[in-house]
Amino acid sequence: MASVILSVVGSDRPGLTEALAGAVLSVDGNWLESHLSRLGGLYVGSVLVALEADRVDGLAAAVRAVDAQGLEVRIAPAVEDVGVVGEPLRLSLVGQDRPGIVRQVTAILSGLEVNIETFETGLSAEPHSGAQLFRMDAQLRLPPGMSAAGVQSALEDISAEIMVDISLSPALDR
Repeated sequence: MASVILSVVGSDRPGLTEALAGAVLSVDGNWLESHLSRLGGLYVGSVLVALEADRVDGLAAAVRAVDAQGLEVRIAPAVEDVGVVGEPLRLSLVGQDRPGIVRQVTAILSGLEVNIETFETGLSAEPHSGAQLFRMDAQLRLPPGMSAAGVQSALEDISAEIMVDISLSPALDR
């Protein structure tokens, strides 16, 4: 068995997910996981597919037909997960939107060698004033020896500067 990742981007319209699912099924592939969404007016995302190794070329041909429908699709081999170590942690952040929040938070995490496994951001209106609130949700993996308290302390050092509320909580292992 082989595992591949389809990365997709194109103009959003009905039928795109079905076209991808059809390409996967045409080579007897199994759609395992996906993250697909509308972002900036485009349909974007990724799909993890398992299939027989000798069917990867067939999937590439089936994907070319989807490409012809205006959806850019790239195929990359997935890599073996060599065993994940470290504590999983959930990060939630909310605050007034402004440039630099993502850079400052990810710089702290990178400096601590914390791995970001999932990362989602978005904007919403503050209920009372209507001001734009920035929200971030991430699944983190701490390096061995790093504590959640250490990450919390490092993030609290910048939370007042970037005017956000940050919370960390235990997360389920993925």
